[in-house]
Amino acid sequence: MLKIKLLHPEILMALASNGHGAKVLIADGNFPITTCTPKEARKVFLNLAPGLVSVPDVLRVLKDFIPIESATVMIPKEETPQVIHKEFKVIIGEDITMNSLKRFEFYELAKSSDVCLAIATGEVRRFANLLLEIGVIKTEATDISVTEKTNGQWKH
Repeated sequence: MLKIKLLHPEILMALASNGHGAKVLIADGNFPITTCTPKEARKVFLNLAPGLVSVPDVLRVLKDFIPIESATVMIPKEETPQVIHKEFKVIIGEDITMNSLKRFEFYELAKSSDVCLAIATGEVRRFANLLLEIGVIKTEATDISVTEKTNGQWKH
């Protein structure tokens, strides 16, 4: 048993196998996850029953394990604001850019080869799909000060 919040082995494997620029889809219960994501993307089904395991539940856990560079949400064709999108923004923070795309544009982005992980949830709210772009881990310049390699050893 791990002593961290994220325990799902397939999600851990997918996140550990990808890096900057890769995308993670957290899909609501209506999203066609098997047909609107690349074949190579790891697909994880957490949709036990309607309402069980929501998109915000998954987001709250993932945000502590990956640096989020940006997020994209699906909006209806009339572009009306969705309450759940405000909830996403509260979770990821105001400093993260949140883009919005209409349904079929969102589907095209979700089919991108950059999508490495797609997580199906039991979320019942409409337009609750969220695509996260993995960012970089920021370090202090003094944390990594390797300057040269001599006789097979790195010197700091």
